[in-house]
Amino acid sequence: MSFVLETLKNLLLSYLRNFIHKDFHATVERMTLIDKISFTMIHFVDTLKMWHRLPVFLGLFYLAIRRHLHQQYNLINVGRTPTGVRSNPADYPYRTADGKYNDPFNDASGSEFSFFGRNMMPVDQNNELTKPDPMVVATKLLARKKFIDTGKQFNMIAVAWIQFMIHDWIDHLEDTQQIELKAPEEVASECPLKSFKFYKSKKTSTGFYEIKTGHLNRRTPWWDGSVIYGSDEDVLKKVRTFKDGKLKLSADGLLEQDSNGKIISGDVRNPWAGLLALQALFVHEHNLVCDTLKKEYPELEDEDLYRHARLVTSAVIAKIHTIDWTVELIKTDTLLAGMRANWYGLLGKRFKDVFGHVGGSILGGIVGMKKPQNYGVPYSLTEEFTSVYRMHQLLPEKLQLRNVDAAPGPNKSLPLINEIPMEDLIRVKGEEHLSKVGFIKQMVSMGHQASGALELWNYPVWMRNLIAQDVDGTDRPDHVDLAALEIYRDRERNVARYNEFRRRMLQIPISKWEDLTDDEEAIKTLREVYGDNVEEMDLLVGMAAEKKLKGFAISETAFFIFLLMASRRLEADRFFTSNYNEETYTKKGLEWANTTESLKDVLDRHYPGMTEKWMNSNSAFSVWDSSPEPPNPIPIYFRIPKQ
Repeated sequence: MSFVLETLKNLLLSYLRNFIHKDFHATVERMTLIDKISFTMIHFVDTLKMWHRLPVFLGLFYLAIRRHLHQQYNLINVGRTPTGVRSNPADYPYRTADGKYNDPFNDASGSEFSFFGRNMMPVDQNNELTKPDPMVVATKLLARKKFIDTGKQFNMIAVAWIQFMIHDWIDHLEDTQQIELKAPEEVASECPLKSFKFYKSKKTSTGFYEIKTGHLNRRTPWWDGSVIYGSDEDVLKKVRTFKDGKLKLSADGLLEQDSNGKIISGDVRNPWAGLLALQALFVHEHNLVCDTLKKEYPELEDEDLYRHARLVTSAVIAKIHTIDWTVELIKTDTLLAGMRANWYGLLGKRFKDVFGHVGGSILGGIVGMKKPQNYGVPYSLTEEFTSVYRMHQLLPEKLQLRNVDAAPGPNKSLPLINEIPMEDLIRVKGEEHLSKVGFIKQMVSMGHQASGALELWNYPVWMRNLIAQDVDGTDRPDHVDLAALEIYRDRERNVARYNEFRRRMLQIPISKWEDLTDDEEAIKTLREVYGDNVEEMDLLVGMAAEKKLKGFAISETAFFIFLLMASRRLEADRFFTSNYNEETYTKKGLEWANTTESLKDVLDRHYPGMTEKWMNSNSAFSVWDSSPEPPNPIPIYFRIPKQ
């Protein structure tokens, strides 16, 4: 009988193999039978290039299968993993300063100076760090020729938000050794810097045989609000008042400065006015939570108020990113349904509000699950995650300052009064600008300005001659060409180039430039830089060149990393799963997190009337004078995406 079953299984697999791209045969061989069948299903859909055009419920089914495969085959630990229970969650019913003790089986998981993980095995590029030269790639394929925007879909608040998140999650530890890149003669005349020096990413021994070295993350990769609280005890002490659980704010409602004139916040490296505004806003949010909890529970002391308010504020940030920011970045009904299902489950918010978490992560959502899930791989953010979040093309050359004293026009539009170069909005100049114009004018102006698009030839020119900062916010003496540096960083950290990246994420690779884009100028320039070898194309270039799916501000290649890691940030964290409850958050605190649905809600709490007067759009992350989405009577799971 077993012989017959084995024969039938082999016949089935042989049949399935005929439908699978040859580059995946070896990968599929390592899969379980169920996963082989699952992969064949999504691979068939991929060959038709149609998953994003499926009815919403079928699109969600496709994404669920794909996410499952990535959870099984695209989570790779870097470093040694301890065994056995290491700590008792009851001893740490709060987020620690350095991110430790979230995972009772691995107390260092997700902590400051933990390793970046991997979504695929590293691809050694030590002999190809300058092939082709990063400054050639930056000049010929990335540097902005003419500003391309995202229309009404995505605004400058959304751009500031993603930097707010990056400063919460990731920052590679650097070496003390500097290296230098020099512009080749063929592009030197077009490069703002003829050469520049920078610090290498520091390689650290993992003590593990499979991946021998890795890179350490200076920030805590949990969704813990470290952008305002810091990633260690020293920074946390600087930002706290130690009275009623609150954080420091200046009299004008912006971030306070120390005696040396440096801002006081959880992360002070490489800021700009938009980031500083969001940091100040969420310090307000934390402090208001403290006031509310103190009124509700007068017996709570300073430390308890701080701990509960941090949990609530971090949950609000995570929720806004999940069900507000992401659904504007990827503006489709399928993703709207999917991201809300991540938080609320397929049964939806109304059901969850009444009956609580029911039926596991699919029906009840990830948030509130009975226990966290890391799929046997300690939590971290990954090198590949870092790479797909390279989004500097979103930034313009100038901020358009609006006149908030004028009467709003059609769709609550406002007249333009000035255009400020972005160079005058970064570092100390950004602090001075924000102090001068104030939070409201800065936020309203960003709300009314479209972001840049993630396309070729749209990388900000001003970022090719940029003053970088140390961790403490001190300017470095050497300017950098950030576009060229980002190309180098991916190679240096052994992140696969575009085509291999797609293969390892179970996506069909390209075989010629015409598979990537139908833009003739792009194809011509790609050939100039890479010849006919599509395997040499850098990931950042490929994601920019890739033809975007309808409603997507990012590439499909980047999106599948998002699909995996957006869920992982929630499901591996016990403060979003087993400890997402009244006992840990307090009843009032949990109610606060559960009733906040958007950034608009936070803005309305602290600046009443702002969005009513100046925002016409549904979301604070789309351009504010855009028309709101009309109500759709069709239940979301039965909608068919617009073609």
